[in-house]
Amino acid sequence: MNTLYKLSPSDLTFLWDECQRCFYLKVVHKFNRPAMAFPKIFTLIDLMMKDFFYDLPADEISPDLPPGKVAYSSKWVYSQPISFARHDASCYIRGIFDTVLEFTDGSFAVVDFKTTKPKAEHINFYTRQLHAYAYALENPNPGKFTLSPISKMGLLCVEPVAMSRTQQGNLAYEGEVTWLECPKDDDKFLNFFDMVLEVLDSPDAPPANPKCSFCNYRDNARQTGY
Repeated sequence: MNTLYKLSPSDLTFLWDECQRCFYLKVVHKFNRPAMAFPKIFTLIDLMMKDFFYDLPADEISPDLPPGKVAYSSKWVYSQPISFARHDASCYIRGIFDTVLEFTDGSFAVVDFKTTKPKAEHINFYTRQLHAYAYALENPNPGKFTLSPISKMGLLCVEPVAMSRTQQGNLAYEGEVTWLECPKDDDKFLNFFDMVLEVLDSPDAPPANPKCSFCNYRDNARQTGY
């Protein structure tokens, strides 16, 4: 029976680029990297952004967007299996998107919030993650959450630039908001998945990235006997 692998949208962006060996070990053998400490403040900021923008008009995200509103937040997506004739393995996407806009023309946009300085390279870096959410929404497993068509995708970058005091005496950070739109290219995304399945189909894990600190630590531990 063919193996069906679960893939998370964030792993397709971060883990795949950092080290394909770590990616393979996590997906195929369920051997995860040690959990890293994640500052709680970023989780709180993310939740506040979702609450602030929920149900607001789309032009609050960007005046360049079509008429619509922020309609969905933090929902699980679960795609139908993705397979190719030349691969034994197949996979599916499972994860939680940040926000989805609903336009008056009946289409939707996938939006990811980032607390960061906006950079053009963010578009290429996060494109797989955005495409993964879009694909899962347009091609859901039976009975799972679905929205279609996805006409736009992008990042809403909020960069803290100043601090002010409120009338209540509290301090407030002021953020500069930038919309970075990511072009939607389903063919390119599926070609990427073809490459991912080629790696997962292999009986052996690929070589480690020489810059991967996790793989280097494991190798050093084996060599020293610790």
